[in-house]
Amino acid sequence: MSKPRILVVEDEEALSVLLRYNLEAAGYQVTCTDHGDEADLLLRESVPDLVLLDWMLPGLSGIELCRRLRQRPETQRLPIILLTARGAEDERVRGLATGADDYIVKPFSVPELLARVSALLRRAAPERVASLLQAGTLVLDRTSHRIKRGPRSLHLGPTEYKILECLMERPGRVFSRAQLLDVVWGDDSEIDERTVDVHVGRLRKAINEGKERDPIRTVRGAGYAFDETFTD
Repeated sequence: MSKPRILVVEDEEALSVLLRYNLEAAGYQVTCTDHGDEADLLLRESVPDLVLLDWMLPGLSGIELCRRLRQRPETQRLPIILLTARGAEDERVRGLATGADDYIVKPFSVPELLARVSALLRRAAPERVASLLQAGTLVLDRTSHRIKRGPRSLHLGPTEYKILECLMERPGRVFSRAQLLDVVWGDDSEIDERTVDVHVGRLRKAINEGKERDPIRTVRGAGYAFDETFTD
C-alpha cells in the first residue's frame, strides 16, 4: 500500500524534526515547511492525505491557511490537525470553527498525536486501510498482493501494482506524472516522468484483454485517473 502523505507546517525547527522522525517511523511519507505561504503553494500543486498545521506561522497564519483550504473544492475535505500553544476554550472553538478537524495543544504527547493522525485518516479515507480495493469485477487484494478481473488472475510487476493501487484508492482523482513518481518511486527519485507512461502502458496491457473496457483514464496535459464510472 502506498504510504499516506502528510504535510507538516511548523516553524519550530526542533518540533518539525521530531514530527518528521516519528511520522516516518510510523510509516507515513512526510513533507515539511515552516512558512504558511509556501505551504499554500505546495497544497495547490499536490494535495496530501493530511496536514499538521501550526497556528502561528511566518507570513500566512495557520488559521488563515485553514480557512482558504476549506474554500477550495479540492481541499474542502482534507484532514487538518491544528498545532498550537493556545489552549483556551475560545481559541479551540475558533480553530474548529475555521475548519480544522482536530486540535492539539503544545506541548503534546507524540503517541497521542500519532493516534489522532491514524484515527483521522481512518475516518477520512477508509480506503487507505481497506484490505480489498474493488471496482466492478476488478479486485486488488492488499493482503496477498493478488489482482483479479472476474475469474482471471492478473500478473503485474511491483511498479504496475503500486500505480494501480494508488489510482484505485481514489477513483476519479487525476494524478499527475510527477505525483505518481512521488508515490511510487519516492521524493528523491530522478526517474524521468516519461517512465510513468511506459509503466501505465504495461499496466493497461496486463489488466485489459480483448475488448474489455479500460478503467484507466488518460487526462491530456494532466495525468492519469481511475475511471470512477468503471463497473465492468
